[in-house]
Amino acid sequence: MPHRVVSREDWLAARKALLAKERELTHARDRLSAERRALPWVKVEKVYAFDTPDGRKTLADLFDDRSQLAIYHFMLAPGSSHICDGCAFMADHIDAARLHFEHADLSFAAVSRAPLVQIEQVKTRMGWRFKWVSSFGSDFNYDYGVSFTDDQVDKGETGYNFGTTPYANPDLPGTSIFTKDETGQVFHTYSSYARGGELLLGALNWLDLTPKGRNETGTMSWVRLHDEYDQPAHACCQA
Repeated sequence: MPHRVVSREDWLAARKALLAKERELTHARDRLSAERRALPWVKVEKVYAFDTPDGRKTLADLFDDRSQLAIYHFMLAPGSSHICDGCAFMADHIDAARLHFEHADLSFAAVSRAPLVQIEQVKTRMGWRFKWVSSFGSDFNYDYGVSFTDDQVDKGETGYNFGTTPYANPDLPGTSIFTKDETGQVFHTYSSYARGGELLLGALNWLDLTPKGRNETGTMSWVRLHDEYDQPAHACCQA
């Protein structure tokens, strides 16, 4: 259905009306972010260890010299050749962003259940530089609500997204935030799942500005691994 075409004056009136709503949303988002920062913390009592290219590291080690840590729960299962295109889409946004947020006291690591050798193969293929570690054999993914037992999946009782999203898969995506105090004690402060991750997807925010929007037939239906599109994104820039 074609869009209305109007005079510049009519467009400006409609744009100003929308601007008022955008401002309301911005201020509501500011208030929500403040509530998120004010959430209570949970002390991490269990010692989690991960396989990394530099040997075994604990959750506390992943902070490096910073006091905050973002974990992206990347869906990569042991022995599976499937690379989740949604997780890869998220991962494509990370390296450029972390060059900035690392200077604001936030470290980053992706975590998957797959063994490290499997992770390294995917990381090399996709050209990512961020830290990506293996929780193989650990309870970490299960404890933070992104991996589930066969029994949970069979019964459809994974409890994903705090029990609000009825996905029944062995592995699902999410983001968890941790902080570390001056004594070295680690605390869990926040986790987000399902569409909660859209906040971190800059490409979707660009598309949301356009007349076609996300141009989907289903959630992110057009998204592929960045080396699997029919025409590479950089082709238009080649001589």
